[in-house]
Amino acid sequence: MRKLGLIGGMSWVSTAMYYEQINKGVARREGGLTSAPLLLESLDFGVVAQLQAAGDWDGWAAMLCASAKRLVQAGAEGLVLCSNTAHKLYDRVAAEAGVPILHIGEVTAEKLVRDGVKRAGLIGTRFTMTENFYRDRLEAHGISVTTPEPAMMHEIDRIIFEELTRGNVSRVSQRTLKTCLTLLSQTRQQAVILGCTELAMLVDPVANVLPVYDTTALHARAAVEWILAEPDADPELAAPIPEEADFL
Repeated sequence: MRKLGLIGGMSWVSTAMYYEQINKGVARREGGLTSAPLLLESLDFGVVAQLQAAGDWDGWAAMLCASAKRLVQAGAEGLVLCSNTAHKLYDRVAAEAGVPILHIGEVTAEKLVRDGVKRAGLIGTRFTMTENFYRDRLEAHGISVTTPEPAMMHEIDRIIFEELTRGNVSRVSQRTLKTCLTLLSQTRQQAVILGCTELAMLVDPVANVLPVYDTTALHARAAVEWILAEPDADPELAAPIPEEADFL
């Protein structure tokens, strides 16, 4: 198995999901007591959030690049950024890391294409919903992307930063997300992308008005495939992602 480095702490809540899902996936595939060979560095999300709020992307990029280098020096053969928003800086980190980094947007887009989805709603942090770094990856695969109305985007962003990153889930926020998905369905979307790793805490992917794509789960499955790939396999190519029943 290849050793994978995780850059986490953005937030620790979603990083815990990655750790659990990757290990479960490897155990299911390999059997017995097998677990995944992982290196994890968990950043201080308090500092990260301050940099995001200030628009200090250079500061955050420096943190991510330094983390990537430490993980590679410790033996990581590939990396995962355990955050959708962090992929705003993907190109800068990839240029410094010197090892493959599995892109969450690319993994998600490939799954949507396989499922025949051409129109999808995207929800996440305000950065993911309003900037082009994520949308461009999806649209490059022929997927038209729609985001909620501004007031709903503001409320989703608030829920993420004030509740979910602290591990808090409220019924009010669950109802808000359900309303959001219903409104997106009325705009003739074929699916909704949970473009924030913590949003799966609020949404049941199998019990909604639209198919829901949990990017954390998709990213974790791609990580499992990369860990278990043959040594001479192209590290940039993800193998077909197994369905949920085959993974969990």
